[in-house]
Amino acid sequence: MVEPMNANRSQGVAIAGPDPSWRPLYRIGGVSAWIFVAMICAAVALAIATPPPPTAGGTATLSYIAAHRRLYIVEQQLWLVPGVFAMVTYLALYPALKHLDRSLAALGAVVGGSAWALTLAIPTTTTGAPALVYLSDQFMAAADPARRAVFATAAEALIAQNRTTVVVGPLTTVGMLIVAIVMLKGVFPKAVAYLGVATGVLGISAEALRMVFEGFYVIYGVLLPIWMGAVGWNLYRLGRSSGQVPVSPPIPFQLGADTAEKKVR
Repeated sequence: MVEPMNANRSQGVAIAGPDPSWRPLYRIGGVSAWIFVAMICAAVALAIATPPPPTAGGTATLSYIAAHRRLYIVEQQLWLVPGVFAMVTYLALYPALKHLDRSLAALGAVVGGSAWALTLAIPTTTTGAPALVYLSDQFMAAADPARRAVFATAAEALIAQNRTTVVVGPLTTVGMLIVAIVMLKGVFPKAVAYLGVATGVLGISAEALRMVFEGFYVIYGVLLPIWMGAVGWNLYRLGRSSGQVPVSPPIPFQLGADTAEKKVR
C-alpha cells in the first residue's frame, strides 16, 4: 500500500516538459529569431551588392561613407538592430529550458540576451560603426585641412577599435554555447543542440583568434543564422503545441490514502 501511494505522489509533481503557460512568449521568441535571420541575410546581401569599403585609412573610409551615405546607414542598422530580436529569443529560451536545468538555462539566457543587448550600446561591426557617419559628415563639411585631418585620425582610431576583440563578441558565443548544452537534455532536436555547441565553440575560437586569423568568422557567420533559424522554428512549434501542465493529486485523495495506510498498519 505504501509504494503505490508514493508513486502517485511522484507522478503528481513530475514535470512533463516546458510550461505551456509561456506559449505566447515561445511564439514571439520564434518570430524574433526569424526576423534576426532575415535582417542578417539582408545585411550580407547588401554588403555584396554595394562597392566594398576601404580596408584602411580614415580619409578613404570617410570619403566612401559620404559617397554611399544612405546605403551605409541601412547596412549598419541591419547589422545592429537584430540584437534586439536575439535578446527576445534568449528570453523565450529560459522558460523553454528551465525544467531541464534551471541554473544553466538562466545563465545562458542572461549571458546571451545581455550580450546582444550590449551590441546596441557598443555598436562595433567589421565594416565600421554609426559614429563614422557623423565623422564623415563633419569631414566633408570641414574646409580647414587640419580639421579634416583630425576627423580622419578619429576615424582611424574607431576603425582600429572595431577590429579589436571586445567583451561583447565572446559573450554572445558563450551564451549560445550554454543554452545549446542545456538543449542536449531535451525539448529541442539533438541536431539543433549539437549545431549550437559547434557554433558556440567555433565562435569563441573566432573571437580569440580575431587578430590572427579571420577565416573562422566566415564559417561562424554562416552557422549562426542557421542555428537561430532552427531555434526560432522549434520555439514557434513549442508555442503552437498544447502541452499539459502536471497537476498534483487532490487533497481528499491524499487524505484517503493516508487513512487507508493507517488502517493497514
